[in-house]
Amino acid sequence: MTTAVLIDNKFSIAPMLDWTDKHCRYFHRLLSQHAVLYTEMVTTGAIIHGSGDYLAFNDEEHPLVLQLGGSNPADMAHCAKLAQQRGYDAVNINVGCPSDRVQNGMFGACLMAQPQLVADCVKAMQDAVSIPVTVKTRIGIDDSDEYQFLQDFVAVVADAGCQQLIVHARKAWLKGLSPKENRDIPPLNYQRVYQLKQDFPQLNISINGGIKTLQQAREQLQYLDGVMVGREAYTNPMLLSDVDALIYGRTGNGYTPEQVVLAMLPYIERQMQQGARFWHIARHMLGLFQGMPGARQWRRLLSEQGHFTDAKPELLLQALAKINPVNNLTN
Repeated sequence: MTTAVLIDNKFSIAPMLDWTDKHCRYFHRLLSQHAVLYTEMVTTGAIIHGSGDYLAFNDEEHPLVLQLGGSNPADMAHCAKLAQQRGYDAVNINVGCPSDRVQNGMFGACLMAQPQLVADCVKAMQDAVSIPVTVKTRIGIDDSDEYQFLQDFVAVVADAGCQQLIVHARKAWLKGLSPKENRDIPPLNYQRVYQLKQDFPQLNISINGGIKTLQQAREQLQYLDGVMVGREAYTNPMLLSDVDALIYGRTGNGYTPEQVVLAMLPYIERQMQQGARFWHIARHMLGLFQGMPGARQWRRLLSEQGHFTDAKPELLLQALAKINPVNNLTN
């Protein structure tokens, strides 16, 4: 295969299970034209044996990365090939998720203990596709949390041809902590990721974990190639509206939260005509007015009425009128 061209991942939104579905990604794309978006983790088993279309996305979502969960090189290569055929811009291997379900399936953070298996997956996938194959990992697992362990893992994966890593700057406790606790309790160690970049200057390395503002993101970019933001981008999505200007030096669309609501209405109508429920889309928009006057009223109305089976797109306008009665946008 030809050498893959890395997408500009100076800023990306983390893959988050049950959160970053195609509706969430469409919404986020309205806020930033250049941030790199990731799917939720999709297992190779679901893609190969499942009855649903686990690779569906909206054309507007690019640049878009599929995150794969798996450890069988042949299956990973097959799914990477399907992803390329469908138009994904890159494929990412999950070596960071610490849940029991993931460990039982032999993928996620437990794969840090098997660097050669990850390397075999990278090579098989790169042999099958021309889009980038990247790895998202932690800085360690359980008691294997010294820098040498991380350095050795990265060396093996890089030797297999991986050129881009996203490093969650916390280790994962595979026993004793829930996935939620693993996002907060293990301490952040940014210095370890900086050291990794110094030792592997040829690699494109992004950092993930604990980054809540674009100022913090810009500070990280002094040391690293990219920043990945997770929960903050989801709970406070207007953060994304300044990414194009402050991170990429490009002009964004400059949408206000109200304009984002109006821009989402045609999308919601189209999706509902195809069988989606209003709440499946609107739930991603609860944080749109985070920290602004009226945010509580917005969340309350959508949360109380949005999950009803007969909820319609007009509910967004009703919620908007609650927080912006002077500028009622229903007319």
